[in-house]
Amino acid sequence: MKILDRLKLELSNKKYFTDEEYTIFLEENELSPNDNYDKNTMQRGLLYTVLDVLEALSNDTDLMRKLDNKDLMSTNEAYKYLQLQIENIKKRISALPSENDAEGYSSFSLMFTRNR
Repeated sequence: MKILDRLKLELSNKKYFTDEEYTIFLEENELSPNDNYDKNTMQRGLLYTVLDVLEALSNDTDLMRKLDNKDLMSTNEAYKYLQLQIENIKKRISALPSENDAEGYSSFSLMFTRNR
């Protein structure tokens, strides 16, 4: 699957922006829209792109109206919904192992090991 298609899937195939605009978001996070998606190496960048899209969406009330959620009645509710989604994406990003933790342990845990 191409990265652009994976981004659209992550956004539930909602047409908030054009493919060209999605491409700009992807390239800002060092992803090429036509490359094949590799979760092991590209998930963090993809989630940062989703975060950028949602933040751009929350900054534009006309775009917010494109949220097709029957539970949302007002722009204020749409904004709250987007903020919740943004926080969820941030939690997902923070739960991903970082590139620095490749050894499988953190430097914090090394403070409490005994050297015999």
